[in-house]
Amino acid sequence: MIGLPDMFRDRYRILCAATVFLSSALLFVVQPMAAKLLLPRFGGAAGVWLTAMLFFQAALLAGYLYAHAAIGRLPPRSQAALHGLVLAAATVLLRTGFSGAGGTAANPWLGILWLLAAGLGLPYLSLAATTPLVQTWYARVSGGVLPYRLYAVSNFASLAALFAYPVLIEPRFTLRAQFAAWSGGFFVFALLSAAAAIGASRSKAVADADPGPGGPPGAAEAGVWFALAACASALWLAVANHLSQDIAPAPFLWVLPLGVYLLTFVLCFSSDHFYVPRLFRFLLPPAWAAFVFGLRLENPKLAHSLLLFVPALFVICAFCHGELARRKPPVRGLTAFYLLVAAGGAGGGLFVGVLAPILFNAYLELPIAVAASVLLALALLYEYAAPKHITRLAVVAAGALLIAVPFAERGSGDRLRSRNFYGALRVSDKPGPPPSRRLYHGSILHGVQLLGPGQSQVATTYYSLESGVGMALLPLEAGASRIGVIGLGVGTMAAYGGEGDVIRFYEINPEVIEVAKTHFSFLRESGAQIEIVPGDARVSLEREPPQNYDLLALDAFSSDSIPAHLLTLEAFQLYFRHLKPDGILAVHVTNKYLDLTPVVVEIARSLGKEVLLISSPSRLALEIYSARWLLVASGSAALEALRPAASPLPEKRVRVWTDDFTNLFEVLK
Repeated sequence: MIGLPDMFRDRYRILCAATVFLSSALLFVVQPMAAKLLLPRFGGAAGVWLTAMLFFQAALLAGYLYAHAAIGRLPPRSQAALHGLVLAAATVLLRTGFSGAGGTAANPWLGILWLLAAGLGLPYLSLAATTPLVQTWYARVSGGVLPYRLYAVSNFASLAALFAYPVLIEPRFTLRAQFAAWSGGFFVFALLSAAAAIGASRSKAVADADPGPGGPPGAAEAGVWFALAACASALWLAVANHLSQDIAPAPFLWVLPLGVYLLTFVLCFSSDHFYVPRLFRFLLPPAWAAFVFGLRLENPKLAHSLLLFVPALFVICAFCHGELARRKPPVRGLTAFYLLVAAGGAGGGLFVGVLAPILFNAYLELPIAVAASVLLALALLYEYAAPKHITRLAVVAAGALLIAVPFAERGSGDRLRSRNFYGALRVSDKPGPPPSRRLYHGSILHGVQLLGPGQSQVATTYYSLESGVGMALLPLEAGASRIGVIGLGVGTMAAYGGEGDVIRFYEINPEVIEVAKTHFSFLRESGAQIEIVPGDARVSLEREPPQNYDLLALDAFSSDSIPAHLLTLEAFQLYFRHLKPDGILAVHVTNKYLDLTPVVVEIARSLGKEVLLISSPSRLALEIYSARWLLVASGSAALEALRPAASPLPEKRVRVWTDDFTNLFEVLK
């Protein structure tokens, strides 16, 4: 016959597991939701994801700090009362909903952090504090039993929520519906968490439980905890940033690396048998080699990058988390352990999200994170930590960094290297033939100007006379045209301007504006009146009176990534508010990874617009590349002269993108 204490403990164990599972699922599913909601306000840049991840890691650290202080300073009943107040306040604040209102801040990092703190700060902190609080309560009720399996439950729930988002949630539900469901889930969590707190405070086992031996960790052990957590955090963030810079700042490209990161947590903390140090001595060198090889590839396919980086990320994160699991303390040191692990995670996020763009003019955080894992493995796994090996460690670390950054020397002849929130830029000259000056955004060519005699105003890359935008410009009346361009690049579109024309560029990246003015001459040699509007194009167009453009060209790319908020139904309605009745919207859809043609076609059809697809060939001798432009107009008369050059539209159908719904997953090539 099961006694009442045993029955209570069994039920309490189920309550704790349910609370931890739900809190962790809510904790991680809201991350892609919130970041996706903020993307339109900050130009769709991949930096939004990095800064959002930094906020969530910092909020996790704040939650663990709150749990550590409450458990260390308050008796059980006071812990329950305090946590009840926190949950009540978080629930009340949540009822106002998370708001992404507000324009682009002068400093994007501060703007993003402020919006997230105002909209999700206290609810996220209460979710973050759940795992250490509930595990400590469970240990007291169960008489000091180590509760680390609940940590595995926590990370499993996080993993399940992350992969459910791009596969089940994002393709089916609008952001408004997603946040409504999340708010309902948070209310259920608050009830479960309050019940767990009350149960722990009223249980007689709490008073009798022995939390076990142990105390605050030593400085060396605390440093190891922090370093292992920081290395794994920096590595997965750097991998995710590397992928999203050249493809799209989309949830599914962040979910996979974060999922690998969490999966290693689950495996290492749910079983003492998964992490075998002797095995990882052999697995780590191939993982390091995979990163080195992947960084050396120029313009790799997505599949190739994933095949190299994902298994290597798994191995290195498993090493970091396996070493953490080997060093986990008894119950008395549980909250300090979680606190330092969270601090390490936030430190890794701070390095990748804030410090790296300030300190480096290229993407060096990934090779640095790999080099850091080499150092940690040499010290902890290969036993090279003795003082006599310090010099050897320094030499190996320096060598690993140089090997992993092959482009450090390759870029020594560049005219300019710069980096900010919106990405890394590089200007270099190519001797030819023909001689040219080139702008790279990340690894993607962003614009070219010919340097030969009489060639500086030749429209290159995707803007040739045979391109869709070039053909759309030909019928316009000379000397009286008004043209809008979303995305400045090197200013190539200015080559089409003549006296009396007005060409108005919208550009969010101030570094791009400076580069186009100082390193390229398209703008200053154009015969047209050139206007440049800094800031996000959509925000600027919303604030402006109708511009009556004859043509509005949409070509706003960060590397090959797509600011999806510029490709929604509401955005297209805004564009046509600024076009003349017979004006043309030209949308550049050339892309290495995404097939955006169906997206534009569906929006055009839903608005009752005519649409043509113009594909043009490459002429490499003049730095002209094959291009795909979609020309959208309110009536067929505006496009009639261009119809003979049009290609058939694709038959693929997609759901219309709106500000409340986008799904990049379905348009992957």
